[in-house]
Amino acid sequence: MIEKILLADSGIGNTEAMMKVLMDIPLIQRAAVTVLHVVPSQVSAEAMAAKWEEGGRTLATAITKLNLDPSRVNAMLREGDPKDVVVQVADEIDASLIIMGSRGLQGLKAILENSVSQYVFQLSSRPMLLVKDDLYTIRPIKRVMVAMDKSDSAKEGLNIAISLLRDVKGSELTLVHTVSSLKAKPFDVASADPSKDPILTAAASEAQKYSIGYKLVAPEGKPGQRICQLADERNIDLIVLGSPDRRPSIAKGLPDLDRLVGESLSDYVRVYAPCPVLLTRMAG
Repeated sequence: MIEKILLADSGIGNTEAMMKVLMDIPLIQRAAVTVLHVVPSQVSAEAMAAKWEEGGRTLATAITKLNLDPSRVNAMLREGDPKDVVVQVADEIDASLIIMGSRGLQGLKAILENSVSQYVFQLSSRPMLLVKDDLYTIRPIKRVMVAMDKSDSAKEGLNIAISLLRDVKGSELTLVHTVSSLKAKPFDVASADPSKDPILTAAASEAQKYSIGYKLVAPEGKPGQRICQLADERNIDLIVLGSPDRRPSIAKGLPDLDRLVGESLSDYVRVYAPCPVLLTRMAG
């Protein structure tokens, strides 16, 4: 499922540490990795040459640190706006997963401060693993939380989580289905008892097929806050979260300003999660 990885390396943050941890997972060991460093355009040829030289060193350092199989790694140095270049390269190589650092900016601040990761997530339909810069320790991926609902993007997230954990000894899935209020949503497919929640039991049956241990959780409350709280309580190493794109086709080439400025679940978890977040997107 994850055959081609695009690692956008800015030379700072936790992306390289994340990649090293992922390389312990059998599925990822079989993937081809493109390490991308983008050099912003400069006003003079002299400045441009200096930036290219600096970018080349950053890229070489990253490749050396990662110690990847040379037959499976491709180093790429590009000039341009990082936001646009990452999206373009992801399409060029048909990336199965984009790994990027994130400053954890939320809403309007992400727009005003030119958040590359948020922009890329808005414009790309590819799964994206966001790693906040220096705000938590990157741990081996054994305990993964998947936020479940009825969307196709949540099901895709479950498939990715299972594919990551199926060959990892001692791994465990935490399957969570949050509802704002059971009383306020009498017709929602939910239950206070997680073992009776049809969305969770369907997800659990998929985990059982691969003998992956799991725990079902159906908390009441604000979904974003409860997911982040549970991740902290259970020492989760990775959160997988679906984010359906509900925009009309004509708007798919533009950032979703409503989602950026608003309190979307994916935006909240991306900013406040105590661990890396893998966001999946399918047209919804």
